[in-house]
Amino acid sequence: MARWEPNAQERLVRAALDLFVERGYDATTVAEIADRAGLTKSTFFRHFADKREVLFRGQGDMAARFAEAIRGAPAGTTTVGCLAAALESVADTFTEERRALARQRRAVIEAHSELKERELLKMARVRAAVAEALRDRGVDDSTVLLATELGLLALAASYVRWTEAPDGPSYTEIAHATLGDLQERAAELGAEGVR
Repeated sequence: MARWEPNAQERLVRAALDLFVERGYDATTVAEIADRAGLTKSTFFRHFADKREVLFRGQGDMAARFAEAIRGAPAGTTTVGCLAAALESVADTFTEERRALARQRRAVIEAHSELKERELLKMARVRAAVAEALRDRGVDDSTVLLATELGLLALAASYVRWTEAPDGPSYTEIAHATLGDLQERAAELGAEGVR
């Protein structure tokens, strides 16, 4: 490919993920990623600070979108309804074209402890944004704690299910089903009572 072609960032992501899967994250250099993408090393650094950022680009965007969706839900929306709106707010990042890339990304992160820690930091930012947005809606602290964990668990489980289901249901369908299932299971736990 010519070096001036558009979609440089996407080409770099695809090249990086392919190399991370083939050679391992640690064994892959920025120069190799750029070369595989048909671009220069300086082009890589125009888009990413380092190779780790290829895996975590847009990480602040998810937290902001979740918070915005929760705050923007109509008055009277239940807490679980706010969580559903938050999960829906990122559906455009979970397209069919990105499912295979997401599967590669997940495999790379799961194989590398430093990357797993970075993923946990990302989720901590989302958790804080969700909690703050729920508090802004007047949700009490105990419910905020439970709802935030429920929402993040739904996100994580939906992401895994979506990546494991080639040609399966959409992310939105999976997220709604997962959130509903978790809500039912939480209610069942409550029905058991404290022993």
